[in-house]
Amino acid sequence: MRVLLPLLLALAAAGAPTHGAHPAAAVNPPIVQKRIPFGAKRKAEMRRYARRHYGIDSFSLTNPKVIVEHFTATNSFASAWNTFARDVPDVELHELPGVCSHFIVDRDGTIYQLVSTRIMCRHTVGLNYTAIGIEHVGTSDASVMGDRAQLRSSLALTRWLQQHYGILTRNVIGHAESLSSPYHHEDVARLRNQTHGDMQHATMVKYRRKLRAG
Repeated sequence: MRVLLPLLLALAAAGAPTHGAHPAAAVNPPIVQKRIPFGAKRKAEMRRYARRHYGIDSFSLTNPKVIVEHFTATNSFASAWNTFARDVPDVELHELPGVCSHFIVDRDGTIYQLVSTRIMCRHTVGLNYTAIGIEHVGTSDASVMGDRAQLRSSLALTRWLQQHYGILTRNVIGHAESLSSPYHHEDVARLRNQTHGDMQHATMVKYRRKLRAG
């Protein structure tokens, strides 16, 4: 790992507030295992990706510090799962491994786990080395925030992951907030300002408020 990255992590952790930093004791919500194929070939691709983008010679997600919330821009769990299961170059950046997320929360509140949280997933440029990705079936921030069953499950999953990994609420972010994360790190120059528009800052202010409220 390059010198800059551990230094960045140490700086980001320093001075983090303790009051209200973590949610109250959280219960592990029901999670349906629906794993996508992530065998030796895809792990090797993830390792090469991590080496190129983060200077890390590993496909492992170790001690995650960030949770990134997304929406799928699809109307069904199946279509999102199929997209993530295909290990093909993505349509935007044309890289391998294929894009993926650790979890998907469906509109009825069902939580699916697609990938072990011990493995990096390609869901957020600049943060994949330290972030757990949660997708929500839907096509807008409003569709996620306005779906009571989906939002309830999303908050329960996020709180549990926060407690399990010691992730601060301020480091639960929307994809659209990725560039402002203190953990953002990208070695590929052309991608240092790359982000997406899902789960905007205004949306996440409300989401984090709900997380803190328990």
